[in-house]
Amino acid sequence: MNSDLLVELEPVVAANLERHLDAAKEWMPHEYVPWGEGRDFVDEPWEPDQSQLSPVAQTAFEVNLLTEDNLPSYHFEIASRFGRDGAWGTWVHQWTAEEGRHAMCMRDYLHVTRGVDPAQLERDRMAQMRTGYNAGAKTPAEVLAYVSFQELATRIAHRNTGRYTEEPTAERLLARVAADENLHMIFYRDLVRAALQISPDETVQAIAKEAMGFEMPGTGIRDFNRRAVQIAKAGIYDLRIHHDEVLHPLLRSWKLFEIDGLSAAAEQARESLTDFLTDLDAMASAIEEKQGLALAASR
Repeated sequence: MNSDLLVELEPVVAANLERHLDAAKEWMPHEYVPWGEGRDFVDEPWEPDQSQLSPVAQTAFEVNLLTEDNLPSYHFEIASRFGRDGAWGTWVHQWTAEEGRHAMCMRDYLHVTRGVDPAQLERDRMAQMRTGYNAGAKTPAEVLAYVSFQELATRIAHRNTGRYTEEPTAERLLARVAADENLHMIFYRDLVRAALQISPDETVQAIAKEAMGFEMPGTGIRDFNRRAVQIAKAGIYDLRIHHDEVLHPLLRSWKLFEIDGLSAAAEQARESLTDFLTDLDAMASAIEEKQGLALAASR
């Protein structure tokens, strides 16, 4: 796959950008932060018992925020691949502007409500941004497939984190962020659908590769594996959610398993994806069973 795909997709990008701008609602980050709760950290240093959030809610909120923090790297990745001219360039900057609000208002909320240790949060932010994010040598089709999965996964993670906090202001804020992520997912999802029409063999292989090798861009966060386990055990984002609410909805939307006339390589990629989904479903079921037995034993 080469830059020809980007050229052929340009009219689709323009149409979807127009639709996105019509659907996107203007919102103000400052209106989602309870500023009246703010106090000076110099006069009153942070203490753990000041947070209204449970330890797991804090973990999930922090991971979501630190994932959003790498926006300069994300912008570089998509601008380098899609360009900064024409409809592609307009989208790149629109997406960046919208994403910039997320970390802004999430951090403001955590600071004002004293939801997490602000010093550790800043150290983790610095570490994340020093590391940056590198998507590797992906083709345009692979980038589009990856960001489709990633935007949907992020939407669900934000939405479920908000619900888990059981704090109305946090839930309202994260629901607003999740709504943005949903519109971004729709944009990329529809570009992948168009790419399947233009170059089905290479796009099917790209989808299979990205689905089977998917990792969230926050995997470099300090203690990410431990935090991910906590988030999964809480039901905020786990293998079952990833299988049922991220992979399957997009694959079904693209009608991936209904495409005819594929090359041998694309057909093999699709078969490998089928096996992967079967194994992932089995793994999710085994974890659910184990958790159910542990819960029953604790009663």
